[in-house]
Formats: sequence, structure tokens, C-alpha cells
Amino acid sequence: MTLEATDTSVLCLPSTNGRSPETTEPPTLTELARATDTRFILAVFTTLSGKPCAKLVPVESADELQSDGVGFAGYAAGAIGQVPKDPDLVALPDLSSFTPIPFIRDGLALVHCDPHVEGKPWPFAPRIILEKALAAAAEKGLTVKVGAEIEYFLVQRDQEGALRTADLLDTSRQPCYDARDVTRMYEHLTSISSAMNTLGWGNYANDHEDGNGQFEQNFRYDEALVTADRVMTLRYLISVLAEQRGMTATFMPKPFADRTGTGMHLHMSLWNGDRAAFPDAGDPRGLGLSDLAYSFIGGILDHACALQGVLAPTVNSYKRTGATATTSGATWSPRHATYGGNDRTHYLRVPDSHRVELRGGDGAANPYLAIAATVAAGLDGIDRHLDPGDPGDGVASDALPMTLLHAMDALAGDPVVTAALDAAGPGVAEYFTSLKREEFFQWHSTVTPWEIDNYLTAF
Repeated sequence: MTLEATDTSVLCLPSTNGRSPETTEPPTLTELARATDTRFILAVFTTLSGKPCAKLVPVESADELQSDGVGFAGYAAGAIGQVPKDPDLVALPDLSSFTPIPFIRDGLALVHCDPHVEGKPWPFAPRIILEKALAAAAEKGLTVKVGAEIEYFLVQRDQEGALRTADLLDTSRQPCYDARDVTRMYEHLTSISSAMNTLGWGNYANDHEDGNGQFEQNFRYDEALVTADRVMTLRYLISVLAEQRGMTATFMPKPFADRTGTGMHLHMSLWNGDRAAFPDAGDPRGLGLSDLAYSFIGGILDHACALQGVLAPTVNSYKRTGATATTSGATWSPRHATYGGNDRTHYLRVPDSHRVELRGGDGAANPYLAIAATVAAGLDGIDRHLDPGDPGDGVASDALPMTLLHAMDALAGDPVVTAALDAAGPGVAEYFTSLKREEFFQWHSTVTPWEIDNYLTAF
């Protein structure tokens, strides 16, 4: 965790926590809690499907939480690789992720945890999978930094149960950036912005996106694990604060057929210590990138179809990437594995020489898995010195998967992406693809209104 996340000015911690100035030992969980007037701690871990799971721990038990963790029946939590007979998952907190959230409930904080089973890191835990991917990068002398764009819709249900935009006045054909729509959601947006800035995340923009009822809120990039934790925390904050105002915040990729879908774009960069590894002013291709950066891009493009299995992990995801038109006139969702400069039609956009933006991910993506798999693909490109060719013009034959089933087939057949998921132990990729294929066939076996409308009297 960077200094920013445990900055004593943000957490209001005493400079020595009662120790002598020479002592550099970090504060305990109890000390962090007491210094921030925390009375209860949410001990959080994330399942493979992206569900945040937690137990609420009183500050009086913070020492036990730090030393012994807190137990969960893993099978009951969901997609975490357990069956009912398995031993407990024990969630051990990463104190660097301690986050006071009094804007949710007075005296509340959360801390992200790494699940263990019988004393060993649990290989099906997404956070542990990302830690393995970052360790692989570190072995090459590289640090991965990531920024994430968090998009979502604010919705309600009408009296018949149909989904509608929470703001009934948000109806224009091109609502993106509309100052009036932003102002009507002022209380919600500013509550989220203030929360992020109180925590030292550096929220720098909050805007109305391309779909009616769709918003985006951004924070400063950081080391990859820090950003993944913050994505999970922010989704929780947005959901709870929206609920308090009578709305539902949904990160569902495509809640409305005629509107732009919800993405989770990842801005990624590699660093050698304090030196950015991507820029090269002498780049003959005109993007200002180094050979290492091009090889990283080449690896991501080479594994793009398999990556979509974790970047777009639901049936609904492929109604976003497969969309041909929206009310606003653009889908903003790539359909081919291409790269280029500051052009949002590409799978990989290069907005400047310091980063690449991966645009294939959506709001359902698990940030830990998405970053881990993408890092593995990029590192494979570096290992193989892949050349992505010259920046494209948006046309390519490498079409991305059409459905979740196609994506799972691509994932299962890609040894690099499966190895990334299996990095902490075998069986994770097989388990994940099996769950997702089952999800696809559950959807496929459902009779929809479209089928009734088209087939009921057609024959």
C-alpha cells in the first residue's frame, strides 16, 4: 500500500501511536480503529463472481481479527471454490487496506482480507490471484500501476416492476456530460466524491455518461492491488449511498437494450522503480512508446479473446460488446482486438505515452481477476517480444467472443490466462469456466418474452 492510503493526515492517526519516535513498527488494527473512532470493522473478502462478503467485527475484537482472522462457511458465500463439507475460510486482514467509512455508518470501517484455509492462502480467492500476478511482474523488476473508470446506472422500479431511470427527467437523446442531469444528482455524486477525497483517493471527476441514468466517478491511479481494493470499496460505497436515497446503483453491463452499456476501463502502466517503463520519445510509430510497451500491448491483444472471459464475465456482458447501435448513436464497446492512439473505438487505446487503456472490461468484471489476467497476458507478450504491428484503424479480423460461452471456450484454451487464474493453486480456471458455462446454459434454457412474441403464433 502506498503512503497515500495510510497517510496519518487522512486517518487522523497520532504520529507515533504511543511509541518512541525511533519506532517504525506499523500501527495495529486496534490502533488504527481507535485513532479513527472506529467501533465496528467490516472484514471483507471478494468471491470469484465479484461479490463482497463480510463479517462485522467490534473494535474490542480487532486484535483477534488481526492475529486469527475471522471464519466463513465458504460454500455459503458463493463462488469461492468450496463445497459444504470443506473447512472454514479464514479471512486475514491486510492492514494497509484499512478504510474508515463513517459516511456509511458512524464508527464504521472496512478492511480487505485474504482468505486462508487451514493456514494456507486459498487459491480461489481473487485477491490472492492478483497478488501472484504482481509477484510475477516484480520478479521481472516491474511494478504495475492501474487506474479504473467506474461506471454505473442509477435506477428504480416502477409500479409494474419495470426498470426505469431513477431521474425521470433524464430523457434526452444525448445525455452525456449534460450539466442539468449532473446537477439533479448533485447530492448523490458529491457524497461519493467527498467520501473518496476524505480517504485520500484523489477523486478528480464525476460526470454523466452516454446512457440516460448512467454516471462515472474517477479516482487517481495507484499500485494495482490498491486500485483493485478501491474498486471493490467504491462499488460498495456507491451502492449503499444510492440505496439511502431510494435508488439502486447497478454495475450490470447492459441493463437497457437501447442504451450504452457500462464499462470498467483499466488504465495500465509498468514501472521500473520510480521510472515509467512505457515512454520512449524516439518511437517511430508515433505513440511515444517503448519496445517493452509494444510487447505488453502485443501480449494483451494475443490473449484478448480469453481475457474477455474475465473482463466480461456474464451473459449480459455480450449484449454490451455485441451491441450495434444505441439511442446516442455509439456503443463505445470494442468488438475487435485492435489498438491505436487516442481513439476510443479500439480495444486498447493509447491516450499518452505513459499508459494504455483496456476498454474490453465491463461493470461485472472482478477487478482482481481482470487485472491479474491482463498482467499475465502483457508479461507473456514481453517474454515473447511480441510485436502488435502498427497502430490500427479500427478494422481487424480478430473478433472478440460473441457470447459468454465463446469466451469460456477461448479462456479454457489459453494456457497463459488459465495459468494466471491457477497461479495460487490448480483448478481455479476449470472451476471458473464451469460456473460460467452453467450460467450461460441457465440463461439459454429460460424462455424469454422475445421468444413468446416471435414464436407463439408463427407456425
